[in-house]
This record gives sequence, C-alpha cells and structure tokens, in this order.
Amino acid sequence: MRDEKHDVVVVGAGPGGSITARTAAEKGLDVVLIERNSEIGVPVKCAEGVSREIDKFVKIDYNWISAVLKGTITHGPDGSEVVLSVDGMDVAMYVLERRLFDKFLAQDAIRAGADVRVKTAAYGIIKEQEQVKGVYAHAAGEDIRIFADVVVGADGVESRVGRWGGIDTRLRLADVSTCAQYLMCDVEPNTGYGELFFGEEIAPRGYAWIFPKGEDTVNVGVGIGGEVSDENHRALAYLNAFARDKFPDGKIITEIYGAVPLSGPVYETVSAGLLLVGDAARHVNPITGGGILEAMHGGKIAGEVIAKAVQEKNFSKRRLMEYEKRWKKEFGRILYAGMKAKQLLLNLDSKDFNEFFHPLAGDIKIKEFTERALLKEMIKKNPKILLSLVRMMF
Repeated sequence: MRDEKHDVVVVGAGPGGSITARTAAEKGLDVVLIERNSEIGVPVKCAEGVSREIDKFVKIDYNWISAVLKGTITHGPDGSEVVLSVDGMDVAMYVLERRLFDKFLAQDAIRAGADVRVKTAAYGIIKEQEQVKGVYAHAAGEDIRIFADVVVGADGVESRVGRWGGIDTRLRLADVSTCAQYLMCDVEPNTGYGELFFGEEIAPRGYAWIFPKGEDTVNVGVGIGGEVSDENHRALAYLNAFARDKFPDGKIITEIYGAVPLSGPVYETVSAGLLLVGDAARHVNPITGGGILEAMHGGKIAGEVIAKAVQEKNFSKRRLMEYEKRWKKEFGRILYAGMKAKQLLLNLDSKDFNEFFHPLAGDIKIKEFTERALLKEMIKKNPKILLSLVRMMF
C-alpha cells in the first residue's frame, strides 16, 4: 500500500468539494481532491436550477448555462398560480449544465493548485487517538493511504466519510425525497420560467418540476417523500404520469434517479480533523430541495477555516468548529426556517394547502431571488400559517 501526505484531502468533486479545494489551494495549502467516478459531473443528479446569487461564488460562464429564466411559476393543487420574479430584473435564475459546471469548478481548483483525481474511491478513514488523519483510497488497482491534516467529506447524501469519522449521518425516511427526472426533447416548454407543481396526485409530500434547457428541451422531474415511497408509490411512476400529461409527444434522452436530504442541518458537521460540506452536511433547503449555493457557500467557509487551522497546526474539533459557527451564522437560519416551513406545509390537507396558495396567487415581485425573500413573502401573505417562522428568520 502506497502512502502520501497532504494538508487536505477532499472526498467528492461536486460544487461543495471543488469550492473547498479551490479556496484552500488559493490559501497556499497542499490539497488533493478525489472523485470516485471516472468523469466529474457525471452522473447528473440535479434539477439544475439555481438563483443568480451563484455569481457571488463564481464568475458566470455561459458555456455551462443552458437557460436564463425570469423566475418561477408555482402551481397549487387546484391550479392557482404564483408567478415569482425579481423587481426590475429580467434574470432571476439560471439552469445549469451540471456536466460542464462541475468540471469547470474542478478546473478552477486545479488552476488554484489543487491535485484533482478521478476514479479514486475512498473506502475508509485513517484515525489516530480519535482524530481523523486521512483516508484509505483505491485507484487504478492500487490501495493508497492518503494522510492529511484535515479530511473534507463532500460525498453527498450518503456521506460515508461522515459515518466513518464518527458523525451520525443517518436520515429518517421522512427526511429524504426520492427523485426521478427525465431530460426530454422535442417539447414546447415555457422558456422564460421554471415551473413547480404541487398536489398529492402529482407528487405526494413533494412536488414536480419543469426547467427549460433550450428551445425544445427540458428537465422534468418528480420528488416524493421517502416515507410514502414504496412498491405502490414510486417516484418514477409519478414522473411517467406527469411527463405524459405535460409532454405527450416528448422524447426521453436521459433518465436520472437520486435522493435529496430534507432534514435540515440536524447534526454536527465537524469532528477532530474532519469537516462535512454540501449534501453530506445536509446543507439543502428542505422547502425547495435546492443545495448548490449552500454547498458552494459552505465550501468557501470550509476552505478558509482549514487554511487557518493549518497555519496554527491545530486540527482539533474545537478549532474546526469555527466552520460550523460561521455557516450557521451566514446561512443556517434559512435552512432551519425551510425545515420548519416544510413541516408546516406537508401537514396541511388538500383544502388547507389550496388556502395557503390562494393569498399568494398572481405576480409577486421580490428584491432578490433567494429562498429568504420567498419565505418573507410567504409570511407576509400567510401570517397565521407561518407565524412560527418569524423568530427563526429574523
């Protein structure tokens, strides 16, 4: 078994992992970023919609943007519509091409000085006296011990790195959405808006979505609550029914399946020598299922905190807790608010759910296209239903 030593090893080359690697490398650290798949960005497990707030973390390159959208149209169970856009702006969000976007972020990490490797799978954690010291990995038929002062788990919803490192990453079925998505062509989408559809018949304890990716191409998907998913209630079956209804003549060119954590950040994201980012840290807003921006924001914080820890030669849990304190301060409240909103909305029956949508129906202009702004609007229009969110958010 071959040994090597680095300041940081990041497991998983999604947005959170690549931004962590880039940020740490920019600070002068010796960083290796490993990805178990043979190609970064593949397979895609994402609806690919993201707010224009992404430009806070990366310079926009239209090579990895499939569509520019004015906003979203949300359809209530009885057909009522909420049209959400940004006041005075034509661009509210983008639909990414994740196969290219994830590669771009990994290239950014390489340009910053990180060593990026594909087909390199972590299969265990190296520990010394209860402190994480690296990972065991397998690449090209060879086993490697990658020693590092800090290990970053950016390995998605299953987060084996977190479990190996002693963090309980288990999820209840109620805290997972099982998803199925088609990339379809030869269709006529609403090219100006992404669309979300709610209703028990469409997606029990979840929703369906349509995001245009060009003049005749869309991502169309369905996510349902893990607690209702069984032999008689599969996300794929709901997707087939929804896709037939919306695009009966459309052609399927890609099928995507996956799971999204909707628990909110319910456990620690740090232990001695270990940090979790992105889906592994449950940095996904439970009310929308969106997590790209949170992964990138968390990755930036992680890289900065790790750089300080390396400079101080202190990799204790107490030192790395700066990461947890910062993400909780900078975007944690919106995740907790989203979790509360999800719990409230999913417990409404069909009648109450329609009543929730009616005050919102019509055109809503917000100052910025963020989940925080959306929740503010929901509270304003439904003060009795969402009053319990106020203290959490403000």
